[in-house]
Amino acid sequence: MSDAALTQLLSDAIAKADPEIDPGLDHDPAAYLALVRLTAQARESVDELLVSAIAAARSAGHSWDTVGTALGMSRQAAQQRFGKRIGDAPDPDPDGRTRRLTPLTAFNEMRILNHAGSYGWHSVGFGTLFHTVRKSDEQWEHTRASALASREKLEADGWQKVGTLWFPWAYFKRPLGVPALPEPVSGDYLMEP
Repeated sequence: MSDAALTQLLSDAIAKADPEIDPGLDHDPAAYLALVRLTAQARESVDELLVSAIAAARSAGHSWDTVGTALGMSRQAAQQRFGKRIGDAPDPDPDGRTRRLTPLTAFNEMRILNHAGSYGWHSVGFGTLFHTVRKSDEQWEHTRASALASREKLEADGWQKVGTLWFPWAYFKRPLGVPALPEPVSGDYLMEP
């Protein structure tokens, strides 16, 4: 996609976000400040999407070198700028009912989450290469949907959104109403589907 085409799409999105701004540009100086505020808000959102896209690329197995190349910067610059932003994650709580499943990738996370879900574990948060899961007494299923696609049908079918958007994915879970399987006494059974 050309820079001009992308700029037009972003301009269209900003215009749709607040349709009151455009008519005011002909006569109201305050409309220009509203445009500045809205464009700044859009920039923050795009920055958040970039961080999520980088985390997704890392989760898919890309090195900081290849991420840096995609961004037009060195590996070191990419890692310094984005490494801490995608690596921050809350530690699981000490009661034994929350744990972190790691390392997960974009290619195995759904299989592992659904396996863990059969034992009553459901995702309550996620980040680069991990999902934080919480234990319950019933089985859960997990899915993800493209952040670019409509997710209303999932929500209408009882899926609960997990956390916030993790571009390019949105994660969902739902209880199955079936008792959780008993946990094996040995091995890391959650990571071994």
